Amino acid sequence: MTQDGEAPSLAVLIDADNTSARYAQAIFEEIVKLGEANVRRIYGDFSGSRLAAWDAAIQSLAILQHQQRNNTKGKNAADIALVIDAMDLLHKGRLDGVCLVSSDSDFTRLAQRLREDGLLVYGFGERKTPEAFRNACSRFIYLENILEAEPEKGNPDGGAALRKKKPPKQAVPIIVKGMEDGDDDGWVHLGTVGSRILGAAPDFDPRTYGCANLSTLAEKSGGFEVRKGPGNAIHIRRKADAGGKRAKAAPVKGGKRETPASDGSASA
Repeated sequence: MTQDGEAPSLAVLIDADNTSARYAQAIFEEIVKLGEANVRRIYGDFSGSRLAAWDAAIQSLAILQHQQRNNTKGKNAADIALVIDAMDLLHKGRLDGVCLVSSDSDFTRLAQRLREDGLLVYGFGERKTPEAFRNACSRFIYLENILEAEPEKGNPDGGAALRKKKPPKQAVPIIVKGMEDGDDDGWVHLGTVGSRILGAAPDFDPRTYGCANLSTLAEKSGGFEVRKGPGNAIHIRRKADAGGKRAKAAPVKGGKRETPASDGSASA
């Protein structure tokens, strides 16, 4: 475990059978934002040519290769080896988190078990990754979001599929769900909103909508006002014409204007 102020110590465990080598460099560049990859291991049957594309990345990124032959058809020895290593690392008590790189739902229970013992679990996989595994992670990062990869040979349309982004407007309902307990005028700190969203949807990522960060997404969605305050603190609130509630001036009675109660809420 790291001390205060140090980068979190992470283990990166890669399922080579379910991860393309074209993402290798981008994965580790993304992990730098999360902590320090002190343990780097990859699992698969490298005896044939099927995983040969990983050779260059394994050398340049200093990844420890674990060769696992599938001695019985239909049994994945590499998955079992990855799970065993993950549990060994857990019980050594030296890590703050684990990065599980796979699009395979077989690692769902492993992610749950690691989190039960207090470790952060970052999942990395393609959009085809089953929902159960995505939600079992503390945070799940789509590989398509971290690299605008070139199409694979024999699949000329693959690149277009990777570059396709959802329109920012589709994120409005998700952002609204993270905007509970705003102030009297409906303003909510953006960091709080982001934390709430990830708590409910670990695979949420502004890059899915073509935006670099949550503040840009809120602006481009057209559903929110964005306010920057002292110390670069950012707050957002619903726009009145996008369903947000605003306190309206009360009619004058007896020469005095009544002050309406403000619920400070942001409805979907």
